[in-house]
Amino acid sequence: MSVLKLCTARSAGVLPLTKLSLLSPGCPRCLQLRRRSAGSSEHPWDFFRRNYSSFMVKKDDGNDQNCGRAHLLEVLEARMHQLQADNVTEVKCTEVRFMDEINVTQLESHTKSKNLTFLPAREFKKSINPSTAAPRKERTTEKQPGKKVCVQAAYPKSTFAPKKWIEKLDEEKRNKTKRQLSIMKKMKETFPFPKKKEMPNAKSMEPDRKSASKGNSTKTSAAQRGNSNASGTRRAVNVNAESAESMKAILSEIEKLEQQLNNRDPSAKRFEGGEGHKHVDTQQNILSYIEACAFNDDLDRAHQCVMSNHRILTRRKQLNTKIYSTLMHLWAKKGSLDQIGKLFNLVEEAGLKPNLNCYVAALECMGRMENCSVHVIRRCIQQLEENGFQTQNIFKTCIFHKDEREMVTKAIRVVNPNFQPLSEPEAAICQSPLVSRFYAEVGPVEYPKLDLCLAELRERFDRQLKKEQADTVTIDSVEVTKSVTEKMKKMRKRLADLRAKWQKSLLRAFHESKFHLAGNGNCPWRMNLYPYLCLLDDKEYVDIMLQCIGSIHPNGEALVVIAKELGNRIYNKYSIRKKTKNEMVDKTRDIYHAYAELLAKDTELNNFLPREYMTHLERKMNAGPSLFSEDSSWSDVLTVQLGSHLVDLMVREIKIPTNIQHQTREKSLIPVLYHMYSFRSNRQIGFIKPHPILMQLLSEAAETTLSFDSCVMPMVCPPIPWTSPKFGAYVLAPTKLMRCVEGAVQHQLLLEKCSRSDLHAVLDSLSQLGNCAWKVNEPMLDLIISIFNDKGSEKLEIPPPLSEAPAMPKYDPKSDMSPATKSSLKRKIAWIRKRSAEMHSLRMDALYKLSIANHCRHEIFWFPHNMDFRGRTYPCPPYFNHLGNDVTRAVLLFAEGKPLGEHGLNWLKIHLVNLTGFKKSCSLKERLSYANAVMDDILDSADNPLTGRMWWMNADEPWQTLACCTEIAHAARSPDPTNYFSYYPVHQDGSCNGLQHYAALGRDVIGATSVNLMPCEVPQDVYKGVAQQVEQFRKQDAEKNVKVAQILEGFINRKVVKQTVMTVVYGVTRFGGRLQVEKRLKEIEDFPKDYVWEASYYVVQQVFNSLKEMFTGTREIQDWLTESARLIARSGSSVEWVTPLGLPIVQPYHRTRTTLLRSPLQNLKLQINHDATQRPDTVKQKNAFPPNFIHSLDSTHMMLTALYCYRAGITFVSVHDCFWTHALTVDIMNKICREQFVALHDQPILQDLSRFLINKYRYNIPVDKKPKRLQEYKRMMDVLSKVLTKGEFDLQKVKDSTYFFS
Repeated sequence: MSVLKLCTARSAGVLPLTKLSLLSPGCPRCLQLRRRSAGSSEHPWDFFRRNYSSFMVKKDDGNDQNCGRAHLLEVLEARMHQLQADNVTEVKCTEVRFMDEINVTQLESHTKSKNLTFLPAREFKKSINPSTAAPRKERTTEKQPGKKVCVQAAYPKSTFAPKKWIEKLDEEKRNKTKRQLSIMKKMKETFPFPKKKEMPNAKSMEPDRKSASKGNSTKTSAAQRGNSNASGTRRAVNVNAESAESMKAILSEIEKLEQQLNNRDPSAKRFEGGEGHKHVDTQQNILSYIEACAFNDDLDRAHQCVMSNHRILTRRKQLNTKIYSTLMHLWAKKGSLDQIGKLFNLVEEAGLKPNLNCYVAALECMGRMENCSVHVIRRCIQQLEENGFQTQNIFKTCIFHKDEREMVTKAIRVVNPNFQPLSEPEAAICQSPLVSRFYAEVGPVEYPKLDLCLAELRERFDRQLKKEQADTVTIDSVEVTKSVTEKMKKMRKRLADLRAKWQKSLLRAFHESKFHLAGNGNCPWRMNLYPYLCLLDDKEYVDIMLQCIGSIHPNGEALVVIAKELGNRIYNKYSIRKKTKNEMVDKTRDIYHAYAELLAKDTELNNFLPREYMTHLERKMNAGPSLFSEDSSWSDVLTVQLGSHLVDLMVREIKIPTNIQHQTREKSLIPVLYHMYSFRSNRQIGFIKPHPILMQLLSEAAETTLSFDSCVMPMVCPPIPWTSPKFGAYVLAPTKLMRCVEGAVQHQLLLEKCSRSDLHAVLDSLSQLGNCAWKVNEPMLDLIISIFNDKGSEKLEIPPPLSEAPAMPKYDPKSDMSPATKSSLKRKIAWIRKRSAEMHSLRMDALYKLSIANHCRHEIFWFPHNMDFRGRTYPCPPYFNHLGNDVTRAVLLFAEGKPLGEHGLNWLKIHLVNLTGFKKSCSLKERLSYANAVMDDILDSADNPLTGRMWWMNADEPWQTLACCTEIAHAARSPDPTNYFSYYPVHQDGSCNGLQHYAALGRDVIGATSVNLMPCEVPQDVYKGVAQQVEQFRKQDAEKNVKVAQILEGFINRKVVKQTVMTVVYGVTRFGGRLQVEKRLKEIEDFPKDYVWEASYYVVQQVFNSLKEMFTGTREIQDWLTESARLIARSGSSVEWVTPLGLPIVQPYHRTRTTLLRSPLQNLKLQINHDATQRPDTVKQKNAFPPNFIHSLDSTHMMLTALYCYRAGITFVSVHDCFWTHALTVDIMNKICREQFVALHDQPILQDLSRFLINKYRYNIPVDKKPKRLQEYKRMMDVLSKVLTKGEFDLQKVKDSTYFFS
């Protein structure tokens, strides 16, 4: 029965005063009644009658009142029986445990204080007088055998018949009993061997009110059916004795596992409060709401939210301890210990345990109070320690804002004047054998420094800090070089006037919407968007909306996409404001200024890793706020809901006059944005489409500025090194260590539960990649911008403007065209629309990249790094970085130059030939000879890129080829090429790196030779080898008169099969491979288009057959990984593993959950497929495990290479399996790269994976224990335990392989 019903029953005069302790102490009405009754002899109902108006109609008949009392007692009794049967809580009819009351009057008189109620009642009584703290007992009947036991009633018995809803309760109990009997009977039929437990008596499971005759008949019939089934079962056992013995062995093993599972530490559950918790999304939304209220100093709204959810039992489950502790911190700021005490009671009432943050809030509050009792503080600390916490742990694990640390310390020193928070001890060294030598190097260690002085580094940090505090960066577009015409000036002025009007209109509408949401007097406790609309200044919301208008595609954008973009921008600004408000900025500045001494060239400090020194400074400067805040991320639903609210304002309020282009026409206002619907496949999607007038106005105005968030731009100072999963990269902008799908939390939970030392190697490698300084290749950038502004060039991958798009044909539905002509015209129109959309996207992407590069042309800048859930690293700035296309890479240079040395110029020439793609199957000597032979073309390309012979334009990577030509020309013409300082990065690329890892795992000799793990005189081209094998199969089929094989004669080459071979190791299916081959065949002009589908299907089949013959070990490992993932997913778990460097990984593929979101414009259905509370998606889990596992290995190899290159003092960056360094240090990097690959695969990777999977999933015992499920469980354990045989390949030979990376 809910608290509300109990209160209503008490108001009706049903319950005696002694039963009031059953009521929730969180209910204000109950507390009011208790306190009133404690000090007054007045009848409680008389007191309530003055304050409470019952909805029940009064009647004079006293019999009805007695009946009502009897009804309530029957309901309570039935409810207790139901709870006892369901095992919900430990409820005993003979001993009803009543919650202790808080005697406020006695406590205040004893302690002279009114602020003690934060402790539970039992602890209060112990602290006052342990001898008087005996528990109060209620009068109950004693249990007697064979008799029904219940709470003794104080009212006369009633013969009134039960109501229908009581009968319904009984019916539910009877149905449950039948289900239990049915389950037990099936188990008895399935497992005929001796039972561990006796079958429950059918009569004992019947309700007490059931007649004896009915119970006996049920028992007899059940016994008859049991005998019949038993005889049938015995016959089955005689026939299948072996299978029964096997099943018996499985059950015996499962019983042992169940015992181990019961004895396991609950903390071993990785996703406690996350995976498998059905209230995660709701808890996340409530916590975000409370934090938003806290940011706005809106304590009343936050308190109302928590209390409203706590009062209703069904909503109380949606609250967790973190929500209560967050509210406690708000009350601590107000110095209200009484409110914190009530929240402690609510935590216990909700069945939760106070965490350390709860006690921190109480101590903070005590520190803010002027005359807090020593006894109260001592009792709080004592209770903290009784719950397993230590006072020193407060300063090691908790996060502090503003002066919270000082207030907690002040309160503790009242009890212990000599207390000093201990600095956090240095974390243990990473125990991975792969990096033990790196961290345990004997002797003095010197790490490389930047070519910048200390003062300049500090000045750069201050600039970066100001940029992030402003949150928005406005830069000039590269189109600014165009001459400004009078028409452009006129259009720009009109656009500026319109924006001023739109701003006023949006501000007014935004104020009205806030006023409406704030004044919701009917439901002040209900969560709405009001706190989120107060996080920023009103003008900032309007500016975000106005910036969004110009970025909408001319053909429209999905409402969900625009809403997410707006919501995420608000969240980023809110996170930055929150850090500023919590006074973290000054401390961050002080620590970074000290950290810069490690990197500056004019200081001597250089024997720390960046992470080590930053952690050292954190421990040293441990006063004041923490460096990072524990912000809760917003859910997808909240982000879209907030964004759609702003989109609704934009659609309603932003209007444009129809005569904006022609002033002579009649003026009328029309919306700038339209909400419409369109179909994508078979789904109807809501779109926001701009009016063509706006698009024409923007095009004619040709504005020359672009606005970006600060986190989109490269940093102008070295990034903050990653010291934990929560702190690193940007100064203020929120950045995740592991990027994932928005709303997925399982990755962050895994990282936070990891030992800090296990992540050291991963964090250090990310910091090393981010510390590489860059600059812009200005001559290359100028050349590219000139072509960009001159209508682009598709051949050179510079997208043309929309003016070069194909013209749209006119279509008149009323014309007399034939159906075939109409259909063809419609297809052409659809293709032109698609082509125009692609051209617009590519043009804008190029515009952003080139504009950012142009903005940074005179700067030195850095790319902070993070990683995806597989461990693959990526630069955080999304547009301009070295992972971009050929154009972007061509304009990037290392900021630090190094002399070429003896072999540097040769490496530049070899790198040039690699970029052209002309001599892939030739040796390095042959490539170098070819470069020397075409030296005239190289110099001509450098001197006359657009007017000469333009040799560089025929290369695979033309712009990087041209940049390399220029570098070679400068070096060759220098007085001494060995002393020429080169800033150009030289690449070494893995030879089909995924297959290299598979071949090394299986020690496959044939596979290892095919992918250059074996030393060879010339590079082995696996793509060419597969193409030759496919051609051999084709010839055999052509001789058998297979038509498609005959048509493909002369068309099978390396280019056709390369993409499929490259991606098959990463899980591409035959369907995806067919699409890849189809695309390549369509590019061949002479190939008959009518046979493209059939030919692509044939080729992909032969590619897979060829790979099976060439890579037998690879296919065996891939099949084992796939089958393991399939069985794990079917058992109900996501696939999880740990990389050799200790990085935990979990696959976020779950069944899609649809959430309906009601927005002002339309109802939105959000498809969420990363929700860990849903069952895993078996197909995605099994298909993704092999490629994801290999990706985690290649990322491990890259991280190891990065660490040891840093130790060697050389520059290193990577694009996954393509490693970059200076020409001088290519030989050193190649040596380290090969050594770390051998060291990685010397580890028992597959054996370790098997052991981890067995230990992780051995507890996935099927609950129902059906034979099919048990057999599947046994098969899963057998597959996970399978030992794969290895080949005879000697891994040490990789060290001597020239073309392993080349």
